[in-house]
Amino acid sequence: MRPDERSEPAPRREVTYFCAAGHASQIKFSAEAPAPDTWDCPRCGQPAGLDGENPPGRLRAEPYKSHLAYVKERRSDEDGAKILAEALAKVRQRRGE
Repeated sequence: MRPDERSEPAPRREVTYFCAAGHASQIKFSAEAPAPDTWDCPRCGQPAGLDGENPPGRLRAEPYKSHLAYVKERRSDEDGAKILAEALAKVRQRRGE
């Protein structure tokens, strides 16, 4: 970004964050703002910290869950059987059975 001729850019400082994958990211902050302890690595998305020799650990990857898996978490088998019976009754009614 090119500064305007009549204005002075705000003072900044560069902070280096390190992630467990070995990436070093230089993030610019206002000179007045405190730097956070952790930052998401822009390259891999894992958490990065200020200590290069002891970076934060990797995030635990959650396995993919289907819509059905989420429904099964919220509903019991009895609820599922009841909902299925209602849906089948509606289908049979539309078909004239």
